[in-house]
Amino acid sequence: MSVRSAAAAFAVVAILSACRTTPVRPAIDPLAEARRIELRQLVVTDSVREVLARGLRDSAYPAAYAVIGSSRAIYASVGVGGLEPTSAPPRDTVTFTMSPPQPTVFGDAGTTRQLDINIPRSRPAPMLAVTDSTVWDLASLTKVLATTSAVLQLVADGRVQLDAPARTYLPRWRAPGTDSITVRHLLTHSSGLPAWRPLYKEAWSAEEAMAQVYATAPDTAPGLRYVYSDLGFILLGELVAHVSGVPLDSYVLANVFLPLDMRETRFHPSALWRTRTAATEIDPWRQRWLRGEVHDENSFQLGAVSGHAGLFSTARDLTRLAQALLLSGWSDSLPESLRSAVRVRELPVFDAATLRAFTQRQSVVPGSHRALGWETPTGRNSGGQRLSALAFGHTGFTGTSIWMDPEQDLFVILLTNRVNPTRERSGIGGVRSALANAVVGAINSLNAP
Repeated sequence: MSVRSAAAAFAVVAILSACRTTPVRPAIDPLAEARRIELRQLVVTDSVREVLARGLRDSAYPAAYAVIGSSRAIYASVGVGGLEPTSAPPRDTVTFTMSPPQPTVFGDAGTTRQLDINIPRSRPAPMLAVTDSTVWDLASLTKVLATTSAVLQLVADGRVQLDAPARTYLPRWRAPGTDSITVRHLLTHSSGLPAWRPLYKEAWSAEEAMAQVYATAPDTAPGLRYVYSDLGFILLGELVAHVSGVPLDSYVLANVFLPLDMRETRFHPSALWRTRTAATEIDPWRQRWLRGEVHDENSFQLGAVSGHAGLFSTARDLTRLAQALLLSGWSDSLPESLRSAVRVRELPVFDAATLRAFTQRQSVVPGSHRALGWETPTGRNSGGQRLSALAFGHTGFTGTSIWMDPEQDLFVILLTNRVNPTRERSGIGGVRSALANAVVGAINSLNAP
């Protein structure tokens, strides 16, 4: 059974069950609902395939995978390109037979001997197809999927206050000018901290690199300007570890990923996943082609567990997270029968009120489009021009992005390795916005009179 057929069948079963348990509510025709989902799958899949194929032809990436869906269905799950094989090139065995009466070095005359020679194939080994289980380096999606999710939970539990000085939770952070920086400032990239510094060149160990982060002073007072700062999110990862008592990777695995059955999402991906992991850059600093190790140099120097980068995941895992975000914060906007059908009255991972607050555009810096951790649509960023004002998302340097739109009950996931074999590839920005626009346009075409 295909993904589309399975999703449609699931929707029918779920809605039928809901109609039995909530007879006082107006029933939704399950056949009509299944047909609506099927039509969306047809038009959205075609649109997604066209956008991804165009990006591949334009050399925006060597491989890409996209998943589009709603809180209760998958509309498209499409991959293009391929992964380089990790094993040695295949070889063909050629057998030579020596027959009498010719004497040979392999035996006396009258004796038949065979010589097997392994010859490498002249043609290249076949590429491996990308699937929903391909493992991708998420880069800065780490900021929202791991770090922001963890901070959200700590805020919901009352263990962290957004407007408290961040140094309350970071006793090591005593750099000049940091006393008035709040947790909210760090989440909205308005702390005044610089965007970045080359820790991988300045430090010889993870401990020394983190000491450099703690020693970094802000360039300006907090709240004056927006500067997208990796350093701020490295500190937020430290905040999670200090407040929770466990490292960031352990916290999110236990409290976010495993509760959502996301078993292929983690820092330090398993070596067993390497054959299905998308390679990234031929790194001039590490002098090797990266596959299964974090692309971001600073994250690598920090031990590959950092609040700003280092997370790996698959399309099917991120689908679970996207649906959980839509259902946790906005399930009350769905019909009661559908809420019952997909069992979303209470999800333990994200508190609804806190999630809504985190995804609203903040007013810390006038004109900023940032929410708490998340980005919001501007018409000029990766969300394109057709997502609603309630949408929230983020991008990653390796060519990844994710957007959720509660108003349209829609998510758009794009995973690529556009930095393979070099970060000099361009064009991913256009693919991201084109994908979001194409998806919404395809869905709206079905709603046109």
